[in-house]
Amino acid sequence: MVENVIFDVDGTLVDSVDEHAEAWRRAFLHFGRDFPFAHVRSQIGKGADQLIPVFFNDDELERFGKELEEYRSKLFLKEFLPKVRPFPRVRELFQRLRQHGRRIALASSANDDELQHYVRLCGIDGLYETKASKDEVDKSKPHPDIFESALARLGRPAPDVTVVVGDTPYDALAAGKLGLSTVGMLAGGFSPEDLRAAGCRLLVKDPSELLRLAEDSSVDWPWNGPGATPPASKDEENR
Repeated sequence: MVENVIFDVDGTLVDSVDEHAEAWRRAFLHFGRDFPFAHVRSQIGKGADQLIPVFFNDDELERFGKELEEYRSKLFLKEFLPKVRPFPRVRELFQRLRQHGRRIALASSANDDELQHYVRLCGIDGLYETKASKDEVDKSKPHPDIFESALARLGRPAPDVTVVVGDTPYDALAAGKLGLSTVGMLAGGFSPEDLRAAGCRLLVKDPSELLRLAEDSSVDWPWNGPGATPPASKDEENR
């Protein structure tokens, strides 16, 4: 029985993946490199420490890596953060999970200020037990540090009673290193094939569909133990 749910935030609770990708693309352009939007978007879900080295070599990182990260951060806060909107029914999902006795943690590659903004945007202040951001870990996803921090704040529950909800393969890869199962959120734009290959046990369209499962009395949300068959999402049922 699942007792703890750890949520990623960007692309999972808020619709922000394209905004992050475009902010990074423009930051790279400012530093003289023009990368296709799709290439940049494929790396969203990683923190800056893991994302920037995909596009720049060690010498470039030494010369202007920190400046690049700071430029991108200011650009995102000024031009893109105001455009971010929550996915529908996030607050209701959190309320339902708490009514069912699940403890909730947030685990995001965003910094703490951005994370607090998203909490207010989703209206979930007071509806989760704890949170972990990139500010308190050495390495971001796909390394497991952020989820490990969230687990520690939850009192280190057993992996078989804890599930991660995230929208990127990097969430699933990070969770898998800790023995945690992952629910993949398709709203972030990654393909079902990529999410399954990274280890997602269940795919849902968005928080609204996850709420539907949580409200379905016939479903032991989201599945009963690691050996059980997860319920099909609507997307999968319609194929």
